[in-house]
This record gives sequence, structure tokens and C-alpha cells, in this order.
Amino acid sequence: MFCITPAVVRGAGPTAYPVVVRALIVQLPVAADDSPAEETTPAKEVAVESVADDRAIADRLQRILAATRWFEQSEVRVDEGVVFLTGYTESDEHKQWAGQLAKNTEDVVAVVNNIQLMERPLWDLTPAWNELRSMTRQGFQLLPLAGVALLLLLASWLLAFAASFVMDRLLERQMRNRLLRGVVVKTIMIAVILLGVYLILKVTGLTRLAATVIGGTGLFGLVVGIAFRDIAENFLASILISMQRPFEPGDLIEVAGHQGIVQGVTTRGTLLMTLDGNHVHLTNSTIYKSTIKNLTANPKTRLSFQLGIDYTDSAAFAQEVIMRVLQHHPAVLTDPEPMVLVNELAAATVNLQVFFWIDIHKHSPLKVRSAMIRLTKRACENEGLTLPDEAREVIFPRGIPIHMVSDDDEPSRETKRVASDRSPAVDEADLVSTAAEGNLSSETDEIKAQAEQSRRPDAGAELLLGDPQVSGAAVRNSS
Repeated sequence: MFCITPAVVRGAGPTAYPVVVRALIVQLPVAADDSPAEETTPAKEVAVESVADDRAIADRLQRILAATRWFEQSEVRVDEGVVFLTGYTESDEHKQWAGQLAKNTEDVVAVVNNIQLMERPLWDLTPAWNELRSMTRQGFQLLPLAGVALLLLLASWLLAFAASFVMDRLLERQMRNRLLRGVVVKTIMIAVILLGVYLILKVTGLTRLAATVIGGTGLFGLVVGIAFRDIAENFLASILISMQRPFEPGDLIEVAGHQGIVQGVTTRGTLLMTLDGNHVHLTNSTIYKSTIKNLTANPKTRLSFQLGIDYTDSAAFAQEVIMRVLQHHPAVLTDPEPMVLVNELAAATVNLQVFFWIDIHKHSPLKVRSAMIRLTKRACENEGLTLPDEAREVIFPRGIPIHMVSDDDEPSRETKRVASDRSPAVDEADLVSTAAEGNLSSETDEIKAQAEQSRRPDAGAELLLGDPQVSGAAVRNSS
């Protein structure tokens, strides 16, 4: 059986129909004789319509190209089913589109696409203006979403501030530490703001960006933690110091080789003023990791000094003399009791170690120790105790002249003058403190006065204030 497809019919000319039909008639018996048992599926449709005229095809394509307004000086010519396209366009996509359009047109055998691309001038700002118009249009389209996002952002800020205010009031009595309370409040505030930002991104359709923000927050925190490790360590040390409070403002401490009075503690570090009047700023991480010696946490401080007597003197009698001096001095505390102990048998002296306690909030350790050494020396000399110097061996290679003085000889005028110059103007035994020692008061008040007059290097917020615990400074002020 012989089948004529629609493509064959459409591709043939008007005079081809009789030839095709005669060929069909001639081949029918032969096909039947060759394979009578074989069946072939017949064509579903046989097109016998007349072929479209070339002018009609050209007019149709010309109208379509003109309707798009993508082409200039466009011209369509059709000859025996072959379409010739000429003209100018700005985009290669438009050129390819015109060629595909002509190919898809019925009764078109081939397409010759001679459309040329127009060259843009060197200073052509058309793409920029087009992009600007597109962005402006998109911006106007996003105005409703922007309004909703702005309202959500405002609501998030208000909710965050309200939550922080409520939490600060709730934790004010339960958490006395201002720094730790501030960290908790700010954490809640940031969490509420991040939730609001996530909702804004969800509402505006930026779901993928919202997921990226949530995931990037943790990554950003990790990067910041690694990059600012020392700063984070110092901040955590500030929190721990403000919670544990190993010292108070006004305490005399010794840490990391520095001794001074605490002026304040901020999130950056601890400020000390040394007894020389100099500011020392130590980071809180250094403070927290170092050994802290608080000299004023306990107002009672023990002082000591050593005194050597001659081997011929009685050590017990010397102890009694020194104890009387300690017991009658107003700066020495009776509880704990002072002690005078035999400490060492040296080469030329029997060394006595003197221990006594003072109130460091009221008296200066340096001044009281000076007064006690002076009074002890005077009392021992008055009681006939000898305070020899350390044994020394002096060699005179050329010898020294010696002049023998008899008992009848009177001392020279120079000797009398030196002896008179060395005699004390006043009786030291009656003086608790000399003018050089001042009134034995503590230097804390002087250091505080200097600190008030000086410029503070760190003006951060104080972390150790506002606590119900009584600080050393408060004790000194009350006394």
C-alpha cells in the first residue's frame, strides 16, 4: 500500500497532483502482489489545500515585524517559498526571533536572514537609562512591601526596648551586678530585633536571604569571636570581676607587680593610682588571671622590723623594754598583741624581730614603722642596751697613728662642739611622732585628693558601684 503524507502534498507544486495520483494507481497492484499479508498504517490526514501566495506570506510577516517595533527599515520578500529578511535591529535576540518566526510560517521553504545589528554610539546612555527606568519601576512596585517592612521594623524596635525595660526592672533586685544585668538585657533586645528582621525578610519574599541571615549570624559570631579573642576575654573577665568583687574602689591592692589604690573598674580595665601618684591601667583579663593581694580588705595589718643588741646584754630585758614601747604607742593595736622574738644569733649581735599590728585605714604603715624604730632605739639607749654595728674587718695596710689620752686630759673644743650638736633638741621618748613622720595618718586620703585633681585616663562606666556590699572606701569614709 502506498501512502502520501501531507508534507509531500504541501511540498509539491500545482502540477504535481496528477503525477502523484497516477503513481499511486500504478503502484497499487504491485504492492498488493508483493506482500498481501503485510499491513501499513495509513496517513491520518492528507492535505490537499492550495498553497499560500508568496505575497500573502510577505505581507503577514511584514505586519508582524512592524507590530513589535524592534526593527527599523524592515523589508520582507518571498520568492517561491523562500523568505528574505532585511532591516536593522538593536539586539541579536530580536534578529534570531525574526528568523525563527519566518521558519515557523506555513508554506515557507527556507529563510535568508539579512537583518543587521545597529551599532551603538560611543556615548550611548540608553542602557543606563533603561536600567534606571527599570529600577524606578521596580522601586515603585516595592513601595507597599517597603511600607509593611518599615512598620514591622518599628514594631520590632519598640518591642525590643519594651522587653529590655521590663527585664531590667525585673532583674534589678535579683541581679545586683549592673554589667551582668546589662548583658542579659542587651541579649534579649538583640534577639527580638533579629526576630523582627527575619519576619521582615519573610514578608518581603526574601526567604532565602532570611535563611542566609540566620545562618550567617552564627558564622559572623564565630569569626568575631576568633578575631577579637582578647577583647572578648577581657569583657568576660570584667563580668567575672564585677560578680566576684575581689576588691572595692579605694582598696590598696598589689597585682601583677603593681601596687596602688583602686580608682575604678570599667569594661576595659582596672585603674590604679600608685603611692607615687601615678596612674596604672591594667586589663581585666590580666587582673583576673593574676594573684591579687588586697592590703585593705582587712583593716588590721602587721608590721615588723629587726633590732640587734650586744651579746653582753640581756635579751629578755631588751624584749621587756621594746614591749613597753609597743604597748604605750596609740597606733599599735592590742588585739592582736605585739610580739618581740629572738630571731637570729648574728656575728656581732643578737637580732630581735619586732611584730605589731596597726589599723591601715587610720594610720600609714610607713610612718608608724618609722616612729616605732625611732622610739625603740631611744628606749634601748636610755636603758643602757648596746646596739652594735655589724661586724666588719677593716685592714689598714699603712697603719694608723694612735694618740693615747689619759683620764686627766679634757676633751678638746671640737669634741665638745660635736657632742653638743648631736644632743637632741627635744626628748624623743615623749614624742609619738615627729614632724617628719607627720601625724601617722594614712596616705589614702592624700591619694584620693590627688586622684580627684588629676585627669582620669579611662572614663568608662564604673562596674563596682551600686552594690549593697560595704566597700573599703565606705569604711574609711565612715571612720
